[in-house]
Amino acid sequence: MILIVFITMVVFCSCGESEKKPNILFILADDLGYSDLSCMGSEFYETPNIDHIAGEGMLFTDGYSGGPNCSPSRATIMTGKFTVRHGITDYIGYPSGTKILDIERSNKLNYASSNSNLPHEFITLPEALREAGYKTFIAGKWHLGAKGSWAADHGFDYVIQGADPGTRGGYFSPYERSNLLEGENGEEHSMRMVNETIRFIGNNDPEKTGQPFFAFLSFDAVHGPVQTNREKWAKYREKAENMGIAESGFTMGHFLPIRQVQDNPVYAGLIEAMDDAVGVLLDALIEMGLEKNTVIIFTSDNGGVTTGEFYSTSNLPLKAGKGYLYEGGIRIPFIIKIPWLDIAGKTCRTPVTGADIYPTFLDLAGEPLRPGEHNDGISLRSLLEGGTLPERSLIWHFPHYSVGGEPSSVIRKGDWKLIHFYENGKQELYKISEDIGETNDIAEENPALTKQLSMELFSFLDETEAKFPGINHGHDEDHQNKYIERAASEFLPLLEERRLGYLSDDFDPGNNWWGSEISKE
Repeated sequence: MILIVFITMVVFCSCGESEKKPNILFILADDLGYSDLSCMGSEFYETPNIDHIAGEGMLFTDGYSGGPNCSPSRATIMTGKFTVRHGITDYIGYPSGTKILDIERSNKLNYASSNSNLPHEFITLPEALREAGYKTFIAGKWHLGAKGSWAADHGFDYVIQGADPGTRGGYFSPYERSNLLEGENGEEHSMRMVNETIRFIGNNDPEKTGQPFFAFLSFDAVHGPVQTNREKWAKYREKAENMGIAESGFTMGHFLPIRQVQDNPVYAGLIEAMDDAVGVLLDALIEMGLEKNTVIIFTSDNGGVTTGEFYSTSNLPLKAGKGYLYEGGIRIPFIIKIPWLDIAGKTCRTPVTGADIYPTFLDLAGEPLRPGEHNDGISLRSLLEGGTLPERSLIWHFPHYSVGGEPSSVIRKGDWKLIHFYENGKQELYKISEDIGETNDIAEENPALTKQLSMELFSFLDETEAKFPGINHGHDEDHQNKYIERAASEFLPLLEERRLGYLSDDFDPGNNWWGSEISKE
């Protein structure tokens, strides 16, 4: 045993940790679904550069985000805490308190309150790494608070964009994003963010400064508005036609239709543009001689958008998508590359979460862990080195409505996943290791296990003083049912028509392809 531990330490230190700390590159996509990468099973989207990271690293099949939409999961990454503990349970900028998400739909419950800024009393991941001697940088989306709670206020030395939420323009300059200088007309945003990241790395070369870097490349892609250029659209329209265009692309969910097929050529082009940018960054690391001492994590902030917003993708075989606590809303691509470890092409089936990123980075940097800060996250170094983790429970608390999802909480423990719905108190139980699509609710057949998991879930929620939705006394059941009927009879056919429009050979967005063809002179 002593010999094994000694060998492990030698392998880890062979990267030069005793002489210099590794650089850290954290790449976060926005709304990228579990099945949106080629290496995750997509036959339609093409992501060779992100696949390359997976081929040289470890792919976690059971990787989870901190929440089913952006701000909660991003706060979990920054703090190492589950959402109920940091208090950002819905995305910042949405209604809270007694406001109702959709008056037309007449929801049964009112909103629970949610923090609108990342609390300053927490020591964030970039603050901890800065204390460890790292230069810290972010390019792209922040969405964790207004002025006073921007990225620069929570540990980032250099910031490109990283300001208010909700200032979203398009993917081609002029972008209309706060705190971002415009580029040439027609410049693509994902590539701009990569070029800014490369500029930061070049200006802060660890070989010259003696300081390692933590670079957080936080793509706006592939969040809506869904846009691409003419060439990429044409490529994927032809590919969809060659694969065979399905007669139907949607099915009806509880409140709204849910996309069931991956065949949107505009969304496919947006994914490829992000992947192209990742490839440029990977090449730059090699050219600068930094590849062998740079840790890379690639993941997404939540599941793909199957309903609401732009109905962009399908997460099948997972159920539902962004806004839900079914697997499609929280299960995501999760890839780690450690150049000095022999993990190329390996997969790991241990459930991991965005809360684990904070302690994992500290551990790989040779820094002491901060369990008083990253309360719910644990270092994944043991898994990366071929070991195991102790069994633990992962918990999500989402007391809100979001696109098609509804207020609910979840506990996953080992093979089992329990979902509690607040509208009616219903609980669903799945053996998720065997039923990834959550097709067979076995709560009634397993009352003792259902009760045990429910008690653990609510014990944690009580301990962390969770906020819950209240009753909407203005709820009109008949009004809501008519809304749902219209969604099925009127809106779903319109979505099918729009889907086929994207796939038509004469499709034209009528705006110079969202600015990609604006003259650069």
